Amino acid sequence: MTKEKTEPLREGLHIAFKREWSDSAKRTLAAFANTDGGTIYVGIDDTGQVTGLANPDETMRQVTQAAANAIRPDIIAFLSVTTETMNGQQIVQAQVSRGTDRPYYLSDKGLRPAGVYIRSGAASIPASETAILDMVRETSGNSFEDAVSLEQRLSFNALRNMFEKHDVPLNDNSYRTLGIINADGLYTNLAWLLSDECTASVKAAKFQGTRKMTISNRYEFTGSLFIQLEQILQFLGPYNRVSSTIGSIYREDFYDYPPATLREAVLNLLIHRDYTYHDSALISVYDDRIEFINFGGLRKGVGKDDIINGLSSKRNPKLANIFYRLHLVEAYGMGIPKIFEMYEGFEKQPTISIASHSFKLILPSQRYEGDETETSAIKDKPISKPPTILDDDFANRTNLILTYLQEHPSINRSQTAELTGLSKPAASRLLSSLVDNQTLKRLGKGPSTKYATRRAKTAYTGPQAAARTRGTFR
Repeated sequence: MTKEKTEPLREGLHIAFKREWSDSAKRTLAAFANTDGGTIYVGIDDTGQVTGLANPDETMRQVTQAAANAIRPDIIAFLSVTTETMNGQQIVQAQVSRGTDRPYYLSDKGLRPAGVYIRSGAASIPASETAILDMVRETSGNSFEDAVSLEQRLSFNALRNMFEKHDVPLNDNSYRTLGIINADGLYTNLAWLLSDECTASVKAAKFQGTRKMTISNRYEFTGSLFIQLEQILQFLGPYNRVSSTIGSIYREDFYDYPPATLREAVLNLLIHRDYTYHDSALISVYDDRIEFINFGGLRKGVGKDDIINGLSSKRNPKLANIFYRLHLVEAYGMGIPKIFEMYEGFEKQPTISIASHSFKLILPSQRYEGDETETSAIKDKPISKPPTILDDDFANRTNLILTYLQEHPSINRSQTAELTGLSKPAASRLLSSLVDNQTLKRLGKGPSTKYATRRAKTAYTGPQAAARTRGTFR
């Protein structure tokens, strides 16, 4: 419908003139949707002179096509395109409301300042990264996972490899179901965390002695959280020394830290981290302890006793769900309780320190007795690639158990002790660690507890067995 308009107009915050439709008009269209809305008059030049359009229907098509194809997310629902008669000539009016899925950006430029525009006075200007982040947060509420990632050029080699190794299907529908892609087909921050391009880093350092004075080794981990998990565990492995006590018949191994506790602590660090903070998470290795520090603190309403008891407010539920699907965690919020459970019976216990903007978990070494020379003597040097962790005794004993379970439906603690030459308490710890890394499953409780494989397994030898049983990824 054509309307007659005679009142004078001036360009400003909510009004823009275009002599004809062009690429620059797309920027203005997106800018209005990102700011407070506005109207583009096509057929009026920069001075306010009405020049008119020879083919207004074609111009209306161009406006609609640009809104549908050149701007993301879709702004069609916020756009009204009509023709008007002004000073006896036909023009096109494209009226845009403020969108609800901001930021809107030019699809060929991406979600970055070169593609995101806002209105400032009578001009459409590139938005700063801070302004883009503010729009993302406003649209997504308090959910970091669901917010649109500022980086849309992402690859997922580590993600695909991890799903394949655990026989979990991953297809285009999975990306949407898991929350990696949103309804508009854009990568979310969850996608960024799992992508090969993730820059949310963890910094680890080995200090000489028991104080933060001299660093003997340091490393920074970036990339997909799956890669970080693997490499951090490989970094920590050499600092969990083992010694053995041989009695009249059996040998029993003693570690600085119950082996599965390090894995649980790293998983807790990655899954519960507040990624809105740009600071790196920290892991500090001393002769007498290992400290895991996350920035962000606990969510409102959650206290220290709550997390020790397994009650946790879900900061990153979709990230936790993916780790759960891959059998890397048993249930959300159970990592800390498992750590305390694995320290039962030990003289030194884990401690938790909580501040307004940080969370610290401290695991004490069970073998440290005040002599700093032994642990400091571990050969520390900068590494370009994290070392491979191998434990032949652990691998060989695990191999014996898996071979046994190829011919028997289950195994108990006594049978494990007889088979491996361990004491019954050591056999229990070995079986528990195999349950923790998803190699075995526990059947029953108390003295009648038995253990079985989670799926059909073959025997492994050498490094392959060590890698499989220690929960590292190859």
